[in-house]
Amino acid sequence: MTDAALIVNPRATRVTPELTVAVERELHAGGQTVETLLTERPRHAADLAAALGSSVERLYVLGGDGAYNEVVNGVDEDVAVGFIPGGSTSVLPRALGLPRDPVECARLLARSERERCISLGRVNGRRFAFGAGVGLDAELVRRVDGLGRHDGRRAGDVAFVRTLVGILARRLGRLQPAMTVLGRDRVAFALVANCDPYSFAGPLAIRVAPRARFELGLDLVAPRAVAPWQLPKVAVWALAGRGQTSSPHVLYLHDLDAVEIECDVPTPLQADGEDLGDVVSARFEAERDALRVLVGDN
Repeated sequence: MTDAALIVNPRATRVTPELTVAVERELHAGGQTVETLLTERPRHAADLAAALGSSVERLYVLGGDGAYNEVVNGVDEDVAVGFIPGGSTSVLPRALGLPRDPVECARLLARSERERCISLGRVNGRRFAFGAGVGLDAELVRRVDGLGRHDGRRAGDVAFVRTLVGILARRLGRLQPAMTVLGRDRVAFALVANCDPYSFAGPLAIRVAPRARFELGLDLVAPRAVAPWQLPKVAVWALAGRGQTSSPHVLYLHDLDAVEIECDVPTPLQADGEDLGDVVSARFEAERDALRVLVGDN
């Protein structure tokens, strides 16, 4: 049995042949025999993870959030996974408290014996590790993807911010109720978080669901409506992680096993920053204690 495998997305924003070699060197220095596998197409990381099954003890992933999402949808439950940042944002390893530098992260994980068992989310059958959404943030993902990718690399954080400002400007800062959280309320859009932070903008953590934890169920954050005067408050909530849990303008549900949303019209859906197309309904479910992840020793 090979000790470990390293799945690499060579088209991720920060990944280069030189970086891949440096990461391999750190993993080997940790005393492991490591087989490197390069992805060649969409969904290939999931196929590679599934094919490996439990033939390895550890599976490392060097790429961005898309590669991480594919791996969690293909990995065997008996394999511990180490996520090494290679994308422009790399939300998952950052949310797990791992170093942003990929070589430093590889060095830490290769020498660590510490694992953490985390929950995963699932929406309409697709697993996600840190967050998913219906409406605004999924539209944002789609529009940024629509800007095109250079050598497979998605535009960075600046493009996300500019695109979000453009979406809100076209709607004059207003977001009306457009979907129903079944058994709860009408909302404008919905974010479903598996952890806090939900995402990052450069060095800034986006804390839309401050009570969410990897070891718990899912948190839902859904503004009932948004008016122009509320936009500064929404920005403060997202950056400070305070206010949304008790606001009468937001439906906030904590530690859910499942929640279902029905949309008025076909609406964009995203999971871990990946566009999953338009849906008229979305069922979110928590898979508790679903994945063993490698983390650094304290």
